[in-house]
Amino acid sequence: MGTASSTESPSVKRVAGYCYQCVAGPDLFKVKVEDGVATAIEPNFDAEGVHPADGRVCVKAFGLVQKTYNPNRVLTPMKRTNPKKGRDEDPGFVPISWDEALDLIADKLNTVRANGLLDASGYPRVAASFGGGGTPTAYMGTFPAFLSAWGPVDLSFGSGQGVKCTHSEHLYGELWHRAFTVCPDTPRTKYIVSFGSNIEASGGVCGVWRHAEARVEQGVKRVQVEPHLSVTGGCSAEWVPIKPKTDPAFMHAMIHVMLFENARTRLDIDFLKHMTASPYLVAPNGYYLRDPDTRKPLVWDLKRAAAVPFDTADTDPALEGCFAANGLELGADGERFEHTGVSVSTAFGKLLEHEREFTPEWAAKVCDVPAGTIRRVANEYLDHAQIGATIEIEGRTLPLRPVAITLGKTVNNGWGGYDCCWARTLMACLVGALDVPGGTIGTTVRLNRPASDRQSSAKPGPDGFMDYPFNPTDKENWVSRPQIRNANRTLVPLVANSAWSAALGPTHLAWMQQRHGFENFPEPTQPDVWFFYRTNPVISFWDTPQVAEAVSKFPFVVAFTYTRDETNHFADVLLPDCTDLEGLQLIRIGGTKYVEQFWDKQGFALRQPAVVPQGETRDFTWITTELARRTGVLENYNKAINKGAAGVPLKGANYDYSLPLDQAHSVETIWDASCRAASAELTGGAEEHGLDWWREHGFRTIDYPRLQWYLYPHLVDNGMRFEMPYQERILRVGTELGRRLHEAGIQWWDRQLGEYRALPEFHDFSQLIKDAVIANLGGQEEDFPFWLLTARSMQYAWGGNVSLQVVRGAAANVAGHRGVIMNPASARRLGIEDGDLIEVRSPLRATRGRVVLRQGIRPDTLLMIGQFDHWVTPTAKDFGVTSMNSLVPMLLDLTDATGSAGDIVPVGVKRVGGGQ
Repeated sequence: MGTASSTESPSVKRVAGYCYQCVAGPDLFKVKVEDGVATAIEPNFDAEGVHPADGRVCVKAFGLVQKTYNPNRVLTPMKRTNPKKGRDEDPGFVPISWDEALDLIADKLNTVRANGLLDASGYPRVAASFGGGGTPTAYMGTFPAFLSAWGPVDLSFGSGQGVKCTHSEHLYGELWHRAFTVCPDTPRTKYIVSFGSNIEASGGVCGVWRHAEARVEQGVKRVQVEPHLSVTGGCSAEWVPIKPKTDPAFMHAMIHVMLFENARTRLDIDFLKHMTASPYLVAPNGYYLRDPDTRKPLVWDLKRAAAVPFDTADTDPALEGCFAANGLELGADGERFEHTGVSVSTAFGKLLEHEREFTPEWAAKVCDVPAGTIRRVANEYLDHAQIGATIEIEGRTLPLRPVAITLGKTVNNGWGGYDCCWARTLMACLVGALDVPGGTIGTTVRLNRPASDRQSSAKPGPDGFMDYPFNPTDKENWVSRPQIRNANRTLVPLVANSAWSAALGPTHLAWMQQRHGFENFPEPTQPDVWFFYRTNPVISFWDTPQVAEAVSKFPFVVAFTYTRDETNHFADVLLPDCTDLEGLQLIRIGGTKYVEQFWDKQGFALRQPAVVPQGETRDFTWITTELARRTGVLENYNKAINKGAAGVPLKGANYDYSLPLDQAHSVETIWDASCRAASAELTGGAEEHGLDWWREHGFRTIDYPRLQWYLYPHLVDNGMRFEMPYQERILRVGTELGRRLHEAGIQWWDRQLGEYRALPEFHDFSQLIKDAVIANLGGQEEDFPFWLLTARSMQYAWGGNVSLQVVRGAAANVAGHRGVIMNPASARRLGIEDGDLIEVRSPLRATRGRVVLRQGIRPDTLLMIGQFDHWVTPTAKDFGVTSMNSLVPMLLDLTDATGSAGDIVPVGVKRVGGGQ
């Protein structure tokens, strides 16, 4: 428990709160308040031993004081007076009262309800977009309850999903080991191969803290494989400058070395036989050979010299070999193939056939990394795996495999993402390092239900793997008519149907349809009302001018607003909410929520007003309750709060703090009930602490079992296996999806259908991307000799701090924030010097910025850190720093089967001016 009081002087107090500006949080802090004015953000050292970084916060939190008192804040509701919407149009915003603003919005919403919640195309008339990987829910109070009460809402207008997040990892990670994101077991690992995972920037204070301790205390070696030297590469033992988007070749070659250049005994044979699908027999049509009676997949038992169901007791399954067996093969759409004496091989045997050609020498030609380097890294991975080692965790003996492989965005997004996610997971299985101490482990779940913890949703399926909620692809149940504009349930079986699924479909389809429709798809429409909060897609998405054009045509836009920015430039109403130091909200903390956020505790933390809200800003819960009252959904809104839509169910087995349904409740009443329910939840109903207690103490936690960090013991206890290496389910659902789409006359998703293979088919993804961009937009390959990439900035991650001078000052100390990073040798060839003004042109369009020359980047690569090119946002608009987003097209040919694409585009460069 923390304490928020201070005896320093009567005029000075310290108020507990949290920073959740990016997914690397929440971090717990205290606000120093002097005479009612916030003067400093300090670590909350009451959280020592509770928070993974002992109560420290990252650089973004220290900007919150300036964020509160920013003179550029919007401090009163405003409405647009200029009906014309365009980049060059002055919106003519004028201040209005809260009553006028809320009545204006309620009138639009009530008209929507009167006309029907769905339009003629079947799409919701109300849409909403939120940024920051779900972090806005930690600031928008009860707004999720309002959305639940309202009815269908289209959440598919993305603000960066699919390219800025680790999209493919989310889907494949949850399929294979309930891992929405993947992480090393940093406190116990010894060797990490990081393919572009910029953890020292994206992992927040917990990531920096844990990895620093790992290097110092454990002697961890981290090999950073990426085209440019990130801050993570700078902190690593080795940097391997790989050609952009060729990571699959490197990983396939690592697998080859492990399988063909080392004795089989160097692998974890027991793990492969009993914890994976490696011994499953594969029939001639590519599906598992099954027992005709139970339909369970068969393995070849060496003890019986016969094919038996995989879960037969006392077996020694063959890992390799071809066998003659009888059985049933079940294909797509219930197809049956009965086999007698058919020749079958194991899934592991199929893997050997698949990987045989991917030698390090082959990979070296693709990824421009010496074969010796690839071979050494693979062997070092094996050397550190400690096959056979064990460790005791909370009284249970588990395997210890201190090796891990991590992937960054772009590596696991778009074409090649399937290969990389599969290869990373497979290599963990080859040494028994998947979801065990020291190895590659998962964090939270978002697509599987319940999402309370990973183990709860990991339930046995019929084939020995975890069941998975694929969107249906059979003829009877396929969702043929998209329910939202990105058609996630229609096009992407893997995305499931959870509250997060809408944001993880092919989000750019929603934006693309605003310009043109797709053959044999519903007529594209605009939402009647679009809400957005803590996101700026006119800056953060692909092809930002196209996004701006689409937003400019939306009939009614409501922006929850901090300062003016590029997206709310097109809004009709601006609503200023309380910021981090002014609002009230309770959130869950602890457990294994995100990369490096592995806690030994779990509980709740309170955000509370440390200072009086500035101007006419209002608490988000107050705004939401008023909207619910004025739109006639108050009863359902209160029901949603009672069920837990605001973060904690108000009724449990031993307590009930449910709110009456027939009245509008104050902000304090809602959160007081939430605080009491949280206390009761943590204590099994034994204790009841209201809002005043939580204001004083700030947070409360209980123990979180470290065994919960690992999925392996849960699988062992429930007789389940990891679905590696062979992806029979992906093959089946992909075949069925293709049939459904073709029956509906849809051919434009065929390239994506090609990715549904039991073993990923390698392509030169770098060349594939370049060919797709040029084929769609024109130009010659020689005109675009460079690859343009981006990288995360800890200072600016998620974009919420771009208007703060103090953050700008901190970022200036990190190389690359002032311009386009380029290799000096490449610059010399083009007559470019450090600080020169250059034009960077993709086949789509051009942008200009200052060049920053650094040795730590490949000669064929350029880098633009962060997402800038602002033209409205105060302070940021004066940076003069570019963004790659205006140069990257939205194209189906760049979209993979999960609906994602990579942050990469081919470009050319020329000097257009001298240095500053």
